[in-house]
Amino acid sequence: MRVATWNINSVRLRLDLIERLVHAKHPDILCFQETKVIDDSFPRNAFAAMGYPHQHFNGMKSYNGVAILSRLPFKATGVERWQGRDDCRHVHVTLEDNREIHCLYVPAGGDIPDPVANPKFAHKLGFLDEITAWWRTRNKDGAPRILVGDMNIAPLENDVWSHKQLLDVVSHTPIEVEKITAMLQAGNWIDVARHFVPPEEKLYSWWSYRSTDWNAANKGRRLDHIWVTPPLAEQLQNFEIIREARGWLPKPSDHVPVLVDLK
Repeated sequence: MRVATWNINSVRLRLDLIERLVHAKHPDILCFQETKVIDDSFPRNAFAAMGYPHQHFNGMKSYNGVAILSRLPFKATGVERWQGRDDCRHVHVTLEDNREIHCLYVPAGGDIPDPVANPKFAHKLGFLDEITAWWRTRNKDGAPRILVGDMNIAPLENDVWSHKQLLDVVSHTPIEVEKITAMLQAGNWIDVARHFVPPEEKLYSWWSYRSTDWNAANKGRRLDHIWVTPPLAEQLQNFEIIREARGWLPKPSDHVPVLVDLK
């Protein structure tokens, strides 16, 4: 089973890029963040034509939105809401073999890494605390779960192009790293990327639109994650970040797809 996750930055705007990914990598399950479309306008038929008839999504106009599209049928679906907001950041499904798949979009947090001066950053930290407490209870059952999505945090030193220069930049600040590490540990999660790629190696999934030549500058961050619970550890077969997708035309996302293969 191949699962792909991608912050697509408007699912309707980049359908042609999604089709390119499908033809190149043939994922069984597609997970998207920042779909930016209300549910009534989601391109259901386009994804069914690509081979994904089983669909679960939760979206809003112009912002956020998450989706799980699958070749495999669902036994159950769900939507979670955090911090008292209906802002379309977390959907999940259960497959017929009882594996759960969660698609998550963590708040970006704005530009100022101060929860007093910046309400968006306070919201991000509160979001992480709330979902961490949820995982601490939920994952006690030992169920096979996959969590994918744009976490908007690059936790390790080699998950960013310059650890020193980004310590006070939102997405790599010490408090954010502390929060996402607590979430990882609370759910007893395995970070799939670092299961395959040693933490000593640089690894990115996002390159800013502000860079005039993203590939040459290579000032990336690993914001997009795939985690699994221990029952799935032995099923892990392969992991891949599709770096070249950052240059796919005509309108690339600033994030690229991340894939995992499981038995």
